[in-house]
Amino acid sequence: ITEGIPKQGTLHFCKQCERYLQPPGTWIQCALESRELLALCLKKIKASLSKVRLIDAGFIWTEPHSKRLKLKLTVQKEVINGAVLQQVFVVEYIVQPQMCEDCHRIEAKDFWKAVVQVRQKTLHKKTFYYLEQLILKHRLHQNTLRIKEIHDGLDFYYSSKQQAQKMVDFLQCTVPSRSKSSQRLISHDIHSNVYNYKSTFSVEIVPICKDNVVCLSPKLAQSLGNMSQICVCIRVTSTIHLIDPSTLQIAEIDGNTYWRHPFNSLFHPKQLEEFIIMDINRVQEKKKGAGAGARSNKHTLAEAWVQKTSELNTDHQYFCCTHLGHILNPGDLVLGFDLANCNLNDEFANKMNPHNIPDVVLIKKSYDRTKRQRRRNWKLKELERDREGTDTDDERQYQDFLEDLEEDEAIRKNVNIYRNADVPVESDTDDDGPPRISLAEMLEDLHISQDATGGEGANM
Repeated sequence: ITEGIPKQGTLHFCKQCERYLQPPGTWIQCALESRELLALCLKKIKASLSKVRLIDAGFIWTEPHSKRLKLKLTVQKEVINGAVLQQVFVVEYIVQPQMCEDCHRIEAKDFWKAVVQVRQKTLHKKTFYYLEQLILKHRLHQNTLRIKEIHDGLDFYYSSKQQAQKMVDFLQCTVPSRSKSSQRLISHDIHSNVYNYKSTFSVEIVPICKDNVVCLSPKLAQSLGNMSQICVCIRVTSTIHLIDPSTLQIAEIDGNTYWRHPFNSLFHPKQLEEFIIMDINRVQEKKKGAGAGARSNKHTLAEAWVQKTSELNTDHQYFCCTHLGHILNPGDLVLGFDLANCNLNDEFANKMNPHNIPDVVLIKKSYDRTKRQRRRNWKLKELERDREGTDTDDERQYQDFLEDLEEDEAIRKNVNIYRNADVPVESDTDDDGPPRISLAEMLEDLHISQDATGGEGANM
């Protein structure tokens, strides 16, 4: 009664993603000796089983590496004069390796269906270092075929448009940006009406970074609670966080507001100058103006007399208001921008009353960088990406980003920080010196060695 039923068959298996081919073109995940795999094997001989009645089917154990699957089948069939014959037989399947289409694309590296081009028109890569850590934390790099770094941004390549769209949605939630999409026709089958497109998503991040001094338009400054037009950007998350150094008034600007009322950074980070604090007085609560917005509780308003370290042999001093009163003392070194002796090439700044433009804007306290690097007992992970060629300036910018993490707790919450076992642990309690990250905020970097599973092929 088993005549005409094949005793041998083949199954196609993709080694990369460990899936089996279910004809004509579906790949499904099946564990060994599972019901799904049994159903797949039975479908192969379904046509020849139509003349008999299937009573039982099950796997016979085979060595997992043997590339053989054995199926024990019990069938019944009515023969002469109503007599029923039952028979048990074995069907053997040979598992043949075949790479599935998805894995083929990943291996080909260039066979992409969609690309996300992320750009920011600034000289500093701080935003990209922050973005890299967010992508690592949320594991969004796992679906990319390739990540390519170019001079003003990153390109992410994907095998499907949906994955690229997911990345664009993530970027719009995490950094203030705007996006455009386009597609190009690659091929078209007129008989089955199938179109093959390559999609390109262009994401532009706002060209403002942390520690930039910006000049707002009069209309925008008024809408934010009559802020001063000259503000300092204290951080960039999903919005731009600004503070007015003369009143401590804070405001947040999202991507949509920025593109409606765009403004630029007045200086780039290389123009930071070093000042020394000659005298500083903390200012008690200033009277709020009409319609003023919220004020920062984390900063302290102070009035300071400062002198450039390059002009210490002269008597030339500058007076300024600063939001850093809580960390500055006489004799401290501080980095800032000199507005009194520079040409401001900005459409809003040029129309301002000169009396409303401060002489100096202080940005951050200056610490010994080599000492900071030596004491840094933590590290970050990096994305695997193709680089066009590293600039000598990149290392300095990366150190700037690490220092920003140490100084700003709000940004740190979105980043996975790992303990660096090579650097000895020092006490967290010493107050002097630069800000540091506490051990409680660090994750242990997990390394699974070969011996953890008892070596190759051994019992768990």
